[in-house]
Amino acid sequence: MSKQKYHQPKLSIVIPVFNEGENLKVILKVLKALVDTDHEVLIVHDIPDDTSIPVVQDLQKKYLGLQLVYNQRGRGVINAVKEGVACARGEHVLITTADDIGPLASIDSMVKMMDDGCDFINGSRRISGGKNFGGAFLGTLISTVANNLFYVLAGSVFTDPTLGIKMFRKETFDQINFQAKPVGWTFSFEWAIKVQTLDIRLGEHPIVSVNRAYAGQSSLKVVAWCKEYIKWFFWGIKEVRKSQYYKSKPYIKVAQNSY
Repeated sequence: MSKQKYHQPKLSIVIPVFNEGENLKVILKVLKALVDTDHEVLIVHDIPDDTSIPVVQDLQKKYLGLQLVYNQRGRGVINAVKEGVACARGEHVLITTADDIGPLASIDSMVKMMDDGCDFINGSRRISGGKNFGGAFLGTLISTVANNLFYVLAGSVFTDPTLGIKMFRKETFDQINFQAKPVGWTFSFEWAIKVQTLDIRLGEHPIVSVNRAYAGQSSLKVVAWCKEYIKWFFWGIKEVRKSQYYKSKPYIKVAQNSY
């Protein structure tokens, strides 16, 4: 990780990447212009010749707090996220993607929810104010059906638990024993399930997702993705319903009129 001297930020934004150079040219400039909260950005890459590296190095000249983090824990988004969180210095941490510009508009509002007492916030495309544009059709269809069914069958407090946009306090991340296979963002679903079994204050915030609107193609591997999601789908129904917090759900906070 590159070394820079600056004060401790309020928010750490962790973005796992794999050859996302073209996307980062857009998202980092928009992020810098749009987010008022004092923050750092950690771009986490798995390979030493990732196309993201020269883009970040060029933008570091103008973006204080922009850092490169080399993930040596093993390939996969979950390992990149773990590496990024370990390096994060902010009071709050946000996980987001390099290929979706929409969630950036929600960051300051999510920070306010954290300041108001939330410990973990799940982004949602399915509550009032949330929308989804772009992305692979099949992946979007499967995600929509699965999230709706899980919400009903598990009694989940989250309407969109598979979405990878999440903000949290670092200490809550350390309470999760991640066991999902490193298949895409499947760990995000596991995460949203397991936080519902903890005695922490949960929140949900509408997200407008504009997936890969400006560069790149999805690397979705449908069969492996579906197998892993199905496993966590049925495990999650059982675990959420038997949780002592299932009936009361005392801590859920949903942002309203955030835009």
